Amino acid sequence: MNSEILHFDDHPREECGVFGIYGHPRAAEITYLGLFALQHRGEESAGIVTSDGEDLKIVRGLGLVSDAFTQENLAGLKGNSAIGHVRYSTTGSTLLKNAQPQLVEYSRGQLAVAHNGNITNARRLRDELEAYGSIFQSTVDSEIIIHLMAKPTYRNREESLAGSLNRLEGAFTLVMLTESEMIGVRDPHGFRPLILGKLDGGWVLASETCALDLIGAQFEREINSGEVVMIDQKGLRSIYPFSEKPLTLAHCIFEHVYFARPDSDIFGQNVGQVRERLGMELAREHPAKADIVIAVPDSGNFAALGYARQSGIPMASGIMRNHYIGRTFINPSQSSREFNVRIKLNPIRAVLQGKRVIVVDDSIVRGNTARYRVKSIREAGAKEVHLRISCPPIRYPCYFGIDFPDPGELIANSKSVEEIEKFLTVDSLGYISKEGFIRAVTQGKKNDYCTACFFGNYPVEVEERLDKFFMERKKRL
Repeated sequence: MNSEILHFDDHPREECGVFGIYGHPRAAEITYLGLFALQHRGEESAGIVTSDGEDLKIVRGLGLVSDAFTQENLAGLKGNSAIGHVRYSTTGSTLLKNAQPQLVEYSRGQLAVAHNGNITNARRLRDELEAYGSIFQSTVDSEIIIHLMAKPTYRNREESLAGSLNRLEGAFTLVMLTESEMIGVRDPHGFRPLILGKLDGGWVLASETCALDLIGAQFEREINSGEVVMIDQKGLRSIYPFSEKPLTLAHCIFEHVYFARPDSDIFGQNVGQVRERLGMELAREHPAKADIVIAVPDSGNFAALGYARQSGIPMASGIMRNHYIGRTFINPSQSSREFNVRIKLNPIRAVLQGKRVIVVDDSIVRGNTARYRVKSIREAGAKEVHLRISCPPIRYPCYFGIDFPDPGELIANSKSVEEIEKFLTVDSLGYISKEGFIRAVTQGKKNDYCTACFFGNYPVEVEERLDKFFMERKKRL
């Protein structure tokens, strides 16, 4: 019997979540729980590194957090400080050597790094480092940071940190651990979030506030764009090593649209409330005569709630999601694509039969999954299907941590809205407008968001437009 691994989630894919805790006797256990809260940010691998003040220990594994760790290997992670990582790959394949945190021992001691983002000048930096003798163990851009910090020209760790970070371009939110110190880094554009909290006198760093909620930590603040926090037994201090660089903020707007959990507060706002406002704006811009509003679960839930509230059309649960699968599924019989969609989302015939239905989703990337979903909703008896999308058409590739670097994969890059509507076989298709999108997210405040994947306005010049496997092809040359 042949088998294949199928990717049938047509939503954008983001690469990872980071977590760290300093000064707590149950550091490994709390990091394990924190990673559970961040599981939605990466399902390919997970890892934890701990420090007992003298030595770093590491456990990494492929798959979900529950796959990577056991009671036995967690028990071996001793120490009062730890960092953790959940990964979705945007650079390098899903291999154990590419799992994070990355851990090395060099002249100044041991260093572990967990990274969220994409380094856009990675090829140039890696070529330079290899020319001077660096040997890479993985094919992830995160390892570049370690090699930069290990250069003997720096006099101490703080100098190596500042000097190395200033060589990087693109998106990098980092949590690092040494024998005696935990470090949090947010790039000067602030692409990805990083949250600071406190628990039982110890300090916590996390990609989202939902991780603080799970462990019972107190929210302190967000790490500022361009800020580096250094935490040791003396407490917390901040440095701003990017002061000479122009500070153009570019928070990833897709964190609000899809990536972050709706119960998280990031970039100063609650994610669920932002999504609800997007749905309300959609209802104002694209009304339709219909009997019910349904969401594509789970990412469309809050936008659908907003659409129903604004339109006055009742919301119903018309699609059931199978929560017991991840983003991939091992298909033992090479079945049709329709089967791959149905195994994750199944329409409820009793709800949809004879109804005019408004379907709310957060985005369309390639379009194939949306097309099959519309077909299944019609087969369940829906009389009309009106699709509403709570972000503008995705027309441009992302180089800052979203896995659609090839514009040829984006249906809106080659088709008009009318052509997409025809391809999807819907009765009507409505994307939120640019103006409504920005208005719903910012609420009239300054637009500090990166919207390059919609409008092509890249906040950082990208030297080379590389796909996620460029380092692996380089090794084969």
